[in-house]
Amino acid sequence: MPIERVAIIGLGLLGGSVGLAVQERLPAVRLSGFDADPAVRQRAAERGLVHTVADDAAEAVRGADLVILCVPVGAMRSAAKAIAPGLSEQAIISDVGSSKQRLAKALAEELPGHHIIPAHPVAGTEQSGPDAGFASLFARRWCILTPPEGADGAKVAQLAGFWEALGSKVEIMDAAHHDMVLAVTSHIPHLIAYTIVGTASDLEEVTRSEVIKYSAGGFRDFTRIAASDPTMWRDVFLHNKDAVLAMMQRFEADLGAMRAAIEAEDGEAMFDLFTRTRAIRRGILDEGQDDARPDFGRGHE
Repeated sequence: MPIERVAIIGLGLLGGSVGLAVQERLPAVRLSGFDADPAVRQRAAERGLVHTVADDAAEAVRGADLVILCVPVGAMRSAAKAIAPGLSEQAIISDVGSSKQRLAKALAEELPGHHIIPAHPVAGTEQSGPDAGFASLFARRWCILTPPEGADGAKVAQLAGFWEALGSKVEIMDAAHHDMVLAVTSHIPHLIAYTIVGTASDLEEVTRSEVIKYSAGGFRDFTRIAASDPTMWRDVFLHNKDAVLAMMQRFEADLGAMRAAIEAEDGEAMFDLFTRTRAIRRGILDEGQDDARPDFGRGHE
């Protein structure tokens, strides 16, 4: 059965991008949406992120074949409670959160008996809000589905087909493994970025104006990551705590080894590490997950 009606709860960067991508790539699908912030609902209506912006979450999901929760992971449980009265028994309930184990448990507790198939489109920018969304956000990016044990295979296939229609490449993964992988590839890098930018801001020997004025390329990229939505990332670290702490322990050990190499002037150890990391970068480019042009293809006036 095709997905004919989609409800989006949360109309910021990801929710808005889903709405715009559906309108571009699946024009026959009808879209409804809701956001807890009235100002966001108004702006979403002005931008046409969905066809109908509801004033109530339960009303937004009524009759939907697919409901996508696009709220911070810390707000997923309350969003699930809000939509429960309007859900169809056959509706697929999914999400876009970047941590999956705790989220899946919360949704299962709030929506027993429903078809819950968590998902994570590995795409985004440091921008947030209803003006940040764009239709091509998911093109050529991975979307990871983490269906629970016993999930309806036909529903999983429906959801996979939906994300593929939006331009994504779909992978099925165990939720625990997902959380460990994303701790390495996304959560720890964000944690490092937030920390190093905070360190630069706190240095008494260097003024904030100098930090801004003399930022080299590496620091500029850290500030881009560190400009991401603070509510979303606070919730990610809290909800993926175990995997993040495990990866932090590994990173701290590796950082200690690098410190020891510098102290010992062990150039060979440093060169070996830097050679391996260059190979990772080449693999990312080969996978089409970034742009090899100078300055990552960014245009400048």
